[in-house]
Amino acid sequence: MIENSQELKATLDRIEYFQKQVEKLRQVETNPRNYELSAGGFLAEIERMNLEVYHFLADDMFIYMDQSKQYAA
Repeated sequence: MIENSQELKATLDRIEYFQKQVEKLRQVETNPRNYELSAGGFLAEIERMNLEVYHFLADDMFIYMDQSKQYAA
């Protein structure tokens, strides 16, 4: 779970690294089944990390919304 901006940056960097690995696999792997098996783990991890990023950013959004309600009242 991402807890701060430093962890967010590290996660985004890791997502980018994994995406580049999948791009390389697409270029060199000619057998579709081998590509699926090779890239599947990377793609699953990218999806999981993207979900973590979403939750971290959405949590911030809800915090700001709660704060704005307090100021409006």
